[in-house]
Amino acid sequence: MNENLEALQDALPGLLDGVTVTLQLTLGGAVLALVVSVVLGLLSISPVPPLRWGSTIVVEVFRGTSLVVQLFWFYYVMPLFGLSWDAVLTGVVALGLNYGAYGAEVVRGSINAVDKGQWEGATALNMSPLTRMRRVIWPQAWVLMLSGYNNLLVMLVKGTAVALFIGLQDLTNKIDQLRIQTDTIFAFSIGLVAYFVIAWILSQGLRLMENHARRRLGMATGGAHSGTGETI
Repeated sequence: MNENLEALQDALPGLLDGVTVTLQLTLGGAVLALVVSVVLGLLSISPVPPLRWGSTIVVEVFRGTSLVVQLFWFYYVMPLFGLSWDAVLTGVVALGLNYGAYGAEVVRGSINAVDKGQWEGATALNMSPLTRMRRVIWPQAWVLMLSGYNNLLVMLVKGTAVALFIGLQDLTNKIDQLRIQTDTIFAFSIGLVAYFVIAWILSQGLRLMENHARRRLGMATGGAHSGTGETI
């Protein structure tokens, strides 16, 4: 046991470097996934059929194919067409597009879950589609989205381990190196704890955002209700 602890101490700088790479992939992928999910989610409810069809095709392609294959495609195939990225950026793009496609369904479902009366009330107030979405529908849908985004973020943290396939020295890679220096049970137990802590911290951050959004929505609802007698 003492030998394992000594090896862990020696490997700590490398493990911290691995955590840094994992966080870069996680946070970069999460930001891209958010943008992609919002764009594709809104396009999926567009009144323009070609936009809906295009969004559906993109979502189904990225949801229906392996993340590992997508990663290989961006890293090994795209350079054949003259488009080359470094390994970290490739990982961010692959993770962002893959989880963004799943997130698009979260966006679409959350928007459609907003009470029909809210849509009708906003229309009755002669709000334009953009104003209706921005001031009435989106704030309520956002609260619903955050719960789904929380699950996707935890999955994304675990999904960063695929970066090992393109030679990135992420946390999984460093844990495997620690295994060689110590033993399988000790090394992968450290890996389990490390991934759990990262996922838990990020998940709690999103949970705080969700609670904050709910409070803000409750305050806004109360104000609107007292002034107009309507929910919106």
